[in-house]
Amino acid sequence: MKAANDDSSVRWLSVRHVTVYDYDAPVELAHHMAHLCPRDTPVQQVRGWSLRIDPLPDEWMVRGPVDARLPEGQTSIDSWGNTRCAFSHTRVHERLRVESRFEAGLTIVAPPGDTDDSPPWEEAAEALRYHAGAVRSEAVEFSLPSAFAPRSASLAALGREAFTPGASVVSGALALMHLIHDRFDYEPLATTVATRAPEALEQRRGVCQDFAHVMIGACRSLGLAARYVSGYLLTQPPPGQPRLVGADASHAWVQVWCPTQGWLALDPTNAVPAGTDHVTLAWGRDYADVAPLRGVIRGGGQAQPKVGVTVEPLV
Repeated sequence: MKAANDDSSVRWLSVRHVTVYDYDAPVELAHHMAHLCPRDTPVQQVRGWSLRIDPLPDEWMVRGPVDARLPEGQTSIDSWGNTRCAFSHTRVHERLRVESRFEAGLTIVAPPGDTDDSPPWEEAAEALRYHAGAVRSEAVEFSLPSAFAPRSASLAALGREAFTPGASVVSGALALMHLIHDRFDYEPLATTVATRAPEALEQRRGVCQDFAHVMIGACRSLGLAARYVSGYLLTQPPPGQPRLVGADASHAWVQVWCPTQGWLALDPTNAVPAGTDHVTLAWGRDYADVAPLRGVIRGGGQAQPKVGVTVEPLV
C-alpha cells in the first residue's frame, strides 16, 4: 500500500505497554527475550522509545542508575529486521515488571481494493515457487510453513473458499479476511499461546493470534506468502467509531504479499485493513518469532503475566 503524500495525514499516538509477573515462588535464574521495540516503516515513524525493567538485569547494574533506560549495545536485529532485546537475572527475585513506552506517527494509506492492479492468485503463487535462476523475493520465506501456521488440507480448503479460480490476490485476501471474521468467535480463554492454526480452525474460536495464524496458514497452503504482525490497537476510538476487538492488550494481524501492491495489511479479528489504529511492533513467520516477551526461568511457580496496553492520540 502506498502512503499518502500529505504530511498532515500523519496521526501521532502514545503507546505504553506494561507486563508484570508476580511469581508464586522465588525465581533463581531467568533469561528473557523481548520484541518490544516498534519498527520504523514507510507508514510508521517512531520516536522516544524506552524500555524499563525492574529489577534491572544483572549486567546493567554497573552501567547506570536504577531508573536507567535501555543501555546502548543491548539490542540486536533478528532475521526479519526487528529490534530485539535479551536480558538475564541471576539474582533471586519474586516480581518482574517490564514497561515499554514510545510515540508512533501513522500515515493514512489507501486501503487495498484495486483488483485491476493485482494478478490472479494462481500466478502469484507460481511466482513464489522455486525456479532455477530466479531472483529470490523476500516474500518466498513467508510462503513456507512454520510451527504455528503450517500447510494443511483443511487450511487449503478454507483458503479456496476465498481464493476462487482466477480471483486476484487482493480480492481473495479481502474475502479470506471477512470469511475468518464471520466464522470465528473471539473467545480469550478458548485457546492458549501454543495453539496452532489447524487446531484453531477446528475450534473456530480464539483470539487475534489464532485469527492471524489461520489466515496465514490458509494463504500458505495455497502457495501464497503471508506474515504475522504483532502490535497494538488504539485503546479508545474517536467519538462515533466502533472500538476494535483486541485493544487493551497486544494485537496481531496479517500481511499478504501481492506482487504489484506489496504487503497488504489485514486484520481478520476486526475485518478491516490495518490503518492508523494499528501500531506495528514486529513481524515474522508466526507468533513464535515475535512474542513481545518470552523467557526461561528456574523457579517462579505458575504465575501468569498481567499485561496492560494503553494507546492514545497525542493532543
